[in-house]
Amino acid sequence: MFELTELGNRLKEARLEKGLSLDDLQAVTKIQKRYLSGIEEGNYSTMPGDFYVRAFIKQYSEAVGVDPDEIFDTYKAEIPSAYQQDLPEQLSRVKSRKGLPEGSSKILGVLPKVLTWVFVIGIAAFIYFLVQHFTGNNAASNKNQDKPPTTIVKPPGEEQKDDEKDNGNNSGTDGDENKKEEEPAEPETPAQELIVAESSGRNSTYDLKNAEKFEVKVVSTGETWVSIKNGKGKSFFQGMLAVGKKDSETVDFSNEAEAVIIVGRTVDTEIYVNGQKLDYAVPATERVRQDITIRYIKGNE
Repeated sequence: MFELTELGNRLKEARLEKGLSLDDLQAVTKIQKRYLSGIEEGNYSTMPGDFYVRAFIKQYSEAVGVDPDEIFDTYKAEIPSAYQQDLPEQLSRVKSRKGLPEGSSKILGVLPKVLTWVFVIGIAAFIYFLVQHFTGNNAASNKNQDKPPTTIVKPPGEEQKDDEKDNGNNSGTDGDENKKEEEPAEPETPAQELIVAESSGRNSTYDLKNAEKFEVKVVSTGETWVSIKNGKGKSFFQGMLAVGKKDSETVDFSNEAEAVIIVGRTVDTEIYVNGQKLDYAVPATERVRQDITIRYIKGNE
């Protein structure tokens, strides 16, 4: 039976402060429960390798709101280094390269030359095609230019009628243009704006402008933990959203000044504001957990 290490105890306390069980954490991080338990107990022997140990610790830290860089720096004595596993693999690659049979070496030596000739022949064929194509177009163009232009001769009197018709059409067109200029243009309704005001770490703030309402919809494309509050801390929703179960939550913030959304797993979470999809200021792949604040700026403010 393993005892909790300082690192494991630190992460476990952070998990309990969030009110998450190991099952909840497994759902958020997609890491098997036995590996999460092994991190808390300092038992890394069941994990696939040192690289995965570091990756799992990073995901665990972000899911419970702890800075992974601080964890790696503070507990570097407890966390194995991924470099130790890379060295044997590099040596084995060098060894296998030296062990290639002589016939294979000759083939590898000839292959670049063959590819070069194939490339040159392909370029030559492409140039030939372009020359033939443009030569054919120029010949057709020259034939058309050699033909004399067609002249239409109208009997006397017809030309005068055509001029009168043209004058009548022009006067009508001028009258229509004057009418259009006299009509006042209707003012355009400005489009909704959802812009990033500031971003630092896992915290991002957005400003919502030119919007008649403020409706937020959070949708899970996998499985995620979400908290939705207003700027004063009043909670509207807190819990898990998952495909096949309850996969979305919609809240009307039209009478509120701010909406605060905490997302436990951004890669599986989409946020819509009045139907417009919110783009994460920090890529979801860089921050598993993100805290989003949206400020509603009304037209008279």
